[in-house]
Amino acid sequence: MAEEYLFLIAGGLLLASVFANKAALKFGVPALLLFLVIGMLAGSEGLGGLYFNNPTLTQLIGTIALTLILFSGGLDTDWPTMRPVLVPCLLLSTVGVLFTALLVGTFAWFMLGSFATFNLGFQGITWGQGLLLGAIVSSTDAAAVFSILRSSQVKLAGNLQPLLELESGSNDPMAVLLTMEVMQTLTTAQPSVLAAIAFLVQQLVVGVLVGYGAGRGMVWALNRLQLNTQGLYPVATLAFVLLLSGGTTVLGGNSFLAVYLAGIVLGNQPFTGRDAVLNFHDGLSWLMQIIMFLVLGLLVFPSQLLPIAGVALAIAACLSLVARPLSIFLCLAPFPFTRSEKLFLSWAGLRGSVPIILATFPLAANIPGANQLFNVVFFVVLVSVLVQGLSLIRVADTLKLVQVDE
Repeated sequence: MAEEYLFLIAGGLLLASVFANKAALKFGVPALLLFLVIGMLAGSEGLGGLYFNNPTLTQLIGTIALTLILFSGGLDTDWPTMRPVLVPCLLLSTVGVLFTALLVGTFAWFMLGSFATFNLGFQGITWGQGLLLGAIVSSTDAAAVFSILRSSQVKLAGNLQPLLELESGSNDPMAVLLTMEVMQTLTTAQPSVLAAIAFLVQQLVVGVLVGYGAGRGMVWALNRLQLNTQGLYPVATLAFVLLLSGGTTVLGGNSFLAVYLAGIVLGNQPFTGRDAVLNFHDGLSWLMQIIMFLVLGLLVFPSQLLPIAGVALAIAACLSLVARPLSIFLCLAPFPFTRSEKLFLSWAGLRGSVPIILATFPLAANIPGANQLFNVVFFVVLVSVLVQGLSLIRVADTLKLVQVDE
């Protein structure tokens, strides 16, 4: 394809996404859903006819985009408002994600394996294969939650908003780790549970230590660089984030957790070029969200969604009506959250780009049945963003959890 046509297509898709975001705000539709739809319309089975079927490239784009989105989310995080919800958030981001994965994985195995109504290309789906599906959809999505909460201009009562934002930004690492561990177990002749637990602990500990240290280092460096133009400070932070992501992975830690924590540390300290850095990363975060969802929309083939619609709807129902509520009520039992607040948090567990990106991991690894697994996950995300995303603010209002300014 000629270079000029690539420019025309890229510019047209980006501009369409900008207008889609404006329409989303006007009609109360999640912008991320419209980005996906635009990608699907431009894809091989849509009006655009653009053929795209490269899971490895999609995984790379998604990883870069998620890294920058999480860093931007950390920059915007007000630590004093987050501190009171730190402990319940840690429980939700670890125990809650694990519990959700187990419940959804067991349900998928029971339904898809025992009743054989559908299989993911395996000779009868095993519990481990069901758990892979559960792990992939186990975390809420930072991009979806940030987008809906911050574009709605509605403030939630109490500590609900900081808890939701902190949970959505911090539970992705656990989902990534679970997905990778289950994949390794499925492809290893003699998997070791102790080795998997040790790897999980290592990823979390190294991610926290490196992320916090890098955040402090960024503050120190930005205050001493003395650059001759404000425009270079955002470039410096972008370089730091890329170095941090790659360095954390080399050291054996979780890069998503590290960049999010570094963003929180940096965003809550005074540093030179602060306004330029915040504005740059806000715009970059939107660009990454648009690109990521457009590419994910291009990757899916809509004709392949209909055969798995019934199964995907059942899994989406289990996830939103059973697994998420049970994990919320279990993890928040020791804390003084009201029943209405727990019900809202249960409904606010939006799934977005992270599960779809994780679903590209089995595709890139050529795991049998990965294509149908991807389609199931994509359908579950569509249902979550459409149903929960559209009704989220309305549910908060019904439960009287919208903060009224006096």
